[in-house]
Amino acid sequence: MEYLPIFLNVTGKKVIVDGGTSAAARRIERALGAGAEVHCFDPVPGEEVRAFAGKDGFTHHARLAVEADFKGCLIAYGVSEVPERDALLHVSAKRYGALASVAGEKDYCDFITPSVVERAPLTVAISTGGAAPVVARILRARVEAMLPAAYGRLAQFVSGYRDRIASTIRGSTARRRFWENMIEGDAGDAFLSGDEALAARLIEQDLDDGDLDLKRGQVWLVGAGPGDPDLLTFKALRMMQHADVVLHDRLIGEGILDLVRRDAARIDVGKRAGNHALSQDEISALIIRLAREGKRVLRLKGGDPFIFGRGGEELEEVAAHGIPVIIVPGITAAAGCGASAGIPLTHRNHAQSVVFVTAQGKDGLLRHDWGRLVRADQSVVVYMGLRFVTEIAAAAMAQGVSGQVPVAVIDKGTRVSQRVISGRLADIGGQVAAAKLEGPALIMIGSVVSLRSKPDGDGTARSEAHQMELAARKGL
Repeated sequence: MEYLPIFLNVTGKKVIVDGGTSAAARRIERALGAGAEVHCFDPVPGEEVRAFAGKDGFTHHARLAVEADFKGCLIAYGVSEVPERDALLHVSAKRYGALASVAGEKDYCDFITPSVVERAPLTVAISTGGAAPVVARILRARVEAMLPAAYGRLAQFVSGYRDRIASTIRGSTARRRFWENMIEGDAGDAFLSGDEALAARLIEQDLDDGDLDLKRGQVWLVGAGPGDPDLLTFKALRMMQHADVVLHDRLIGEGILDLVRRDAARIDVGKRAGNHALSQDEISALIIRLAREGKRVLRLKGGDPFIFGRGGEELEEVAAHGIPVIIVPGITAAAGCGASAGIPLTHRNHAQSVVFVTAQGKDGLLRHDWGRLVRADQSVVVYMGLRFVTEIAAAAMAQGVSGQVPVAVIDKGTRVSQRVISGRLADIGGQVAAAKLEGPALIMIGSVVSLRSKPDGDGTARSEAHQMELAARKGL
């Protein structure tokens, strides 16, 4: 992040706009709307700028700005599109300690004006840091479409309860939870549906009930999906925004933790193959202790918490202590990685069933009946097996499975850095060793693997459509 997102109080402050273009008019309008004293310098401004004549807080100077004009200025906008004027504005602003922003001249910019969606008193600002302003404008249009005008009125409505909430609900954590419950709960729904009286009654009832429930700890076992942040569920994202503390491990995809509430504590419980920062018992004990302290504890797990995620063990431990638990499913790695690699889990002509197994248990590599699992009409997906690819292939062939059965190992599935190594049982171990995959990885066994387009030697090639998808995702 190159620019710090802040909102400045410019009420009564001097703001200079140098230029008379349409861009100048937009900046004048925004600054006047925020209560600034705006001084526009341009000998012959356009019609849009002239329309501000006579408005409170606006002064037009029908000349070019000089250095002394910038004294006492807080913000200076350069929109003249004249290099000499832009240079003068930048130098003058620096001399008098003003923040400068010159359109099209990044070297002259102390800040960037974002695309804005306004639902007074609610304001949403969107910026790409100058890298791709068109993307910001497109996102603004999407937010405009999805953010009803009623949200601004809702913000104004609930602001009337600020003092009551502050005096009734004790503690910053309890107050934050009250606000979240009020806005996203029944009261907020009632207001947005047009029933302000019902919303007011519901808020009064909650205030009369006090803050006992707001101080109780909770545990949320949440699936973060296979790695791509776009594959998070809406409910998972909502929980991530409300958590007080987050326990996560390495299976969480890059960018997902950035979506967690900024003020939430983050604890890396660091379960890696053969190297656990905390044992499972220690993780469960930590979850229970934090919940007993009244915290909302988010246990963020890769994939789905109940599919080889040890979510069942944690649920048992937490529930036994009488702590409320909410389970949020996630897209499991098999579904996400199979789709991302272009390998279907089932197919009418190849596999009429699919089996998920884990390669390792508490004591290491598990001894599966591969002859029963690997069949002509069935796909097999092996979780947590990257370290054991050679052993798994050898065990399967020793039990009579053909060495010609197609196999794929999907590394960092659904992420931009995804790699897929495909081969046969007889040679997959050597290919994976040569590729030096880092994990997390998934193994897919069965004829469905043959439906994927042939990869290059390093496992990076994909179908044309999938290449386009990953390139687009990387660009955004």
